[in-house]
Amino acid sequence: MALDDATAGFLAQMAESGAKPLHEMTPAEARELGGMLRDMYGPGPEVAQRIDETVPVDGGSIGVRLLLPEDPRAVIVYYHGGGWVIGSLDEFETLGRNLVARTGAAVVLVDYRLAPEHRYPTAAEDSWAALRWTVDHLAARGLQLPLIVAGDSAGGNLAAIMAQRAKAEGGPEISLQVLVYPVTDADVDNASYTDPANQLMLSRESMIWFWDHYAPDTAGRSRPDASPLRAADLSGLPPAVVLTAEHDVLRDEGEAYAEKLRAAGVPVQSRRFEGQMHGFFTFVNVLPGSAAGLDYVADQVEKHLAGRSQPA
Repeated sequence: MALDDATAGFLAQMAESGAKPLHEMTPAEARELGGMLRDMYGPGPEVAQRIDETVPVDGGSIGVRLLLPEDPRAVIVYYHGGGWVIGSLDEFETLGRNLVARTGAAVVLVDYRLAPEHRYPTAAEDSWAALRWTVDHLAARGLQLPLIVAGDSAGGNLAAIMAQRAKAEGGPEISLQVLVYPVTDADVDNASYTDPANQLMLSRESMIWFWDHYAPDTAGRSRPDASPLRAADLSGLPPAVVLTAEHDVLRDEGEAYAEKLRAAGVPVQSRRFEGQMHGFFTFVNVLPGSAAGLDYVADQVEKHLAGRSQPA
């Protein structure tokens, strides 16, 4: 299926702007592009509270932003995309606010440190510290809420890794993982990577650029805390919701991860979004595909939480 008209039109506008391909940019230039996109999203729905906190990590600290409804029914720890190189709390706040409005959950946005200044495995270690901080923060407030890990692209990678690590370390208990076109493997030569129709905002060249900044030592890329698809045993992981895009270099590895989870006995709900490119989910108020993706995630979270509330 061809790209939908809105996406094709957006890409045409980007081409007319004269912006360089991502893989030809410096990290600083790529981060400026992310800031420009943020202005397109708008402010997002109102939330009851917006709180910035600091989380200690090895070698420093990171920020987290709490977006809270009046009476949260769950908490979503959300790891943003950007190839571990770009992305910020401000750029993902509109998406976070929409998740609060659509799910009734509190959302914790995590500002993990970025490569190349902080290379693998810093993003994964910071993500774990933020997850542990969230659990402790909830306990200090006397709250016992279902814990959901979620993220898009590199953030989906981190969310999947958090689910695996929580299993390995005996907690915290994660109720659900929501993986939006996640990076699950460092193989850049599969069919979706090499398909000419998928070389759009995210291309094979730009993913190589991201990997080279994040994990220049290629030996480390095969470890499960970089490529979660390569974990030997996925049994016992929390239920998963997996979204992929038809025209995305990451499509095949995301779908392979969903299938490997199913084969290990993990309940999985997955959907390929036809006519969509990588990034569609976060383009709130810009691409109609984002609304469809949010609808799907909200519906799956609702079904999951409703199922938890049913008597055994």
